[in-house]
Amino acid sequence: MIKIKDIEKTYTKASVATRVLSGVTISIQRGEYVAIMGSSGTGKSTLMNVIGCLDKPTKGQYELDDIDVLQLDDDALSALRNKKFGFIFQQFFLLERTTALDNVLLPLIYTTDKYPTGAIQLANKFLANVGLEDRREYFANELSGGQQQRVAIARALINDPDIILADEPTGNLDSQNTAEILEIFSHLHKEGRTIIVVTHDQAVAEHAQRILELKDGQIKG
Repeated sequence: MIKIKDIEKTYTKASVATRVLSGVTISIQRGEYVAIMGSSGTGKSTLMNVIGCLDKPTKGQYELDDIDVLQLDDDALSALRNKKFGFIFQQFFLLERTTALDNVLLPLIYTTDKYPTGAIQLANKFLANVGLEDRREYFANELSGGQQQRVAIARALINDPDIILADEPTGNLDSQNTAEILEIFSHLHKEGRTIIVVTHDQAVAEHAQRILELKDGQIKG
């Protein structure tokens, strides 16, 4: 499903070039649950951004379902990203003075002028699936950290993506909420979705089928 070969990413600021990824090659099969591990500054988030079509590499090859991602223009890349990926971040990125329900519906604004038929019912379903059916009319800033992350998961699912990309999804959560979020990921994986989790936490990574270690911008082992 995902084929990345010899990916490099270099950022240049004030004529100073910093290479973050250096010859990364990975393959991820449809339906896999993969953890990408590494300490801070190893390039994990950069790699996730490349996989999720949020950023383009400086060099290398990337095929997603046999599509040459690096040959797409910005509009085609945006359409592919919206269709294929659901994103979950450590910081949640919810609109604080917006209800949980409207936060979940938010990605649909980017694809249509109005919500498609059944969108609200679908959003309610996903909120129920993450245990928040009784919090759908609460503003995001009225929810706990664990509840906000559940809203973010429901939002990531609203376009029925094939791939869930999660960047340090439990980094701001206590142990109980971490366990509950990881249980949701396991359930999504059992449904057949591809799960890719970026984390520095070994305990979180061990829930995956396969662990890839990123060190100094390269996959080790």
